[in-house]
Amino acid sequence: MSNVLEGKVAVVAGATRGAGRGIARELGAAGATVYCTGRSVTGSPATGSRPETIQETAALVTEDGGEGIAVQVDHTVPEQVERLFDRVAEEQDGRLDILVNDVWGGDELTSWGTPFWELDLDQGLLMQQRAVHSHIITSRHGVPLMVARGSGLVIEITDGYKPDYRGNLFYDLAKSSVIRLALAMSHELRDRGVTALAITPGFLRSEAMLDGFGVTEENWRDGVARDKYFGGSETPHYVGRAVAAVAADPAVAEMSGKALSSWHLMEKYGFTDLDGRQPHWENLMADLNRA
Repeated sequence: MSNVLEGKVAVVAGATRGAGRGIARELGAAGATVYCTGRSVTGSPATGSRPETIQETAALVTEDGGEGIAVQVDHTVPEQVERLFDRVAEEQDGRLDILVNDVWGGDELTSWGTPFWELDLDQGLLMQQRAVHSHIITSRHGVPLMVARGSGLVIEITDGYKPDYRGNLFYDLAKSSVIRLALAMSHELRDRGVTALAITPGFLRSEAMLDGFGVTEENWRDGVARDKYFGGSETPHYVGRAVAAVAADPAVAEMSGKALSSWHLMEKYGFTDLDGRQPHWENLMADLNRA
């Protein structure tokens, strides 16, 4: 897929780490100019003790073959988001080809195994602000650049593509809401030349997940002893390659409004993860649950 996105301009909102970083890097590897946005910058982490920054992501994008541009943005603040897209418009002659909404910030707010009537309401509402309102604000200010040119792609990153319950009311609401947001946008954009859809990774082997399992990317299989499902995990590059493949597909409009998965897109486009594997989360779950 080398340079298939050369000349394209992308904004990855929430590119600091995890899926956002993997997506930004793979768009860069395909030749795109990628604005990497988020709150964590050098010397000022915004998510607990996590060390990753948008400057690091932008540098990796450039190393991978694209052009990475770091911009500090809190996507819950409309004025900051508006300034971001004003800058993109000015620097790229009004061009924005790909917008990826990956802002999350809900890990520290999620309490698993607690019934919703016992959950902290302030934390639950803050999750909606970070993980849903931010996506709406970002699309509101980014999509007009696409509409003006009559082309573009908006991708909502979520968790799961089915209507199954995700185990925590606020988490479920956030992840299902962005799927619905993609569907709603697709209806209003269908006659404007702009496509909107949602994509989910499987078991994401993010930086935080590796730390949680006490492993590195080099010895990650040691984590399978703690959790049998970990064997089916995928790096952030896998969903990144899914996004890049979709962005390069001239028939992408046929997928507008759909909620897709990294493994189904792997079957469609044939990409692999960094180690050559092709994780299929759904098949693994079925096999392990039958065992």
